[in-house]
Amino acid sequence: MRVTANGWDSAGFRDRVQVALDAFIDEQAALLAPLGSDADRLVAEARTSVRGGKRFRASFCYWGHRAVAPAAADEDALVRACASLELLHASALVHDDLMDASDTRRGRPATHRTFEAEHRSAGWRGDQEQYGAAAAILLGDLLLSWADELLRRCGLPIVEVAPALEVFDRCRSEVIAGQFLDVSVQARGRADVDAAMTVLRYKSAKYSIERPLHIGAALAGASASTTQALSEFGLPLGEAFQLRDDLLGVFGDPATTGKPAGDDLIEGKRTVLVALALDAASPADAALLDRSLGTALSADEVAELRRIIDASGAHAQVEAVIDELATRAVRSLDRAGLDQHATEVLRGLAASATQRAV
Repeated sequence: MRVTANGWDSAGFRDRVQVALDAFIDEQAALLAPLGSDADRLVAEARTSVRGGKRFRASFCYWGHRAVAPAAADEDALVRACASLELLHASALVHDDLMDASDTRRGRPATHRTFEAEHRSAGWRGDQEQYGAAAAILLGDLLLSWADELLRRCGLPIVEVAPALEVFDRCRSEVIAGQFLDVSVQARGRADVDAAMTVLRYKSAKYSIERPLHIGAALAGASASTTQALSEFGLPLGEAFQLRDDLLGVFGDPATTGKPAGDDLIEGKRTVLVALALDAASPADAALLDRSLGTALSADEVAELRRIIDASGAHAQVEAVIDELATRAVRSLDRAGLDQHATEVLRGLAASATQRAV
């Protein structure tokens, strides 16, 4: 058993989540088997899309529950409920990669690229890129549908699951609307810091940490005051989590992130980091950064844009904001009066979410 300093076997939990996901997809594969080999290919890509990852959403859901109910009545059912959030996350990533025209995800071809390649290899008729896009849309939709199904059928009494489903409904609406905000900001080619923060909050921060905490707590029958206390911890932490992701999207090591160097710059993402750099850089540097976003960039060009962002002070400013948000979140957690063990584990998860390199 692999136990961390706070007494939680985090690697073991990730393994249990994977087992729950694999078992659920096995059930779905059996149901879809009469559709033949094409359904088999779709299910195979679904399996790939839910492998690996940090399992932050499942973890925050689990410890949101344990913060309210220190002893889970049905551990296996609770793990299945937590795993449903990983299906939601996988759905968002499949769609996000398509919308961003990303080539890779976790070091492997993105879903739409995988199906494009299959179309090309088979020599089928029609446009291979359109086929890949259609397949990715359908797989993302399927994963989103499965997320709801796994939560609903997790094995806990429906009277306990129903409040969590209400939170889950809000979570899905927020992340989809947040994604549309992101697409629209990129299409307009401009975003001030406030607009970038709104995208960050609804596209990622809330569904990554705050809503998983709420879902876990709702499964345990949390009061409104407890839910609010979890928000005061989870929302700033979610914002810090996504700001870290934005830094990694520009400065991360491709060998660790599984994405090309400067991938967010190539995709033209108008993040808080970019908005701050555009505000503070010299006119010439700001103009170069602005017109380079969303274009094919060489390694030297990526390095130059990184230099501009560094020189503007935006990199250091985002690091400072991450520290401030994480500190605020942990202080809120410490005064929330939740279960002591859960508080300790959540404090460790907060550090992992904001001090990561991938």
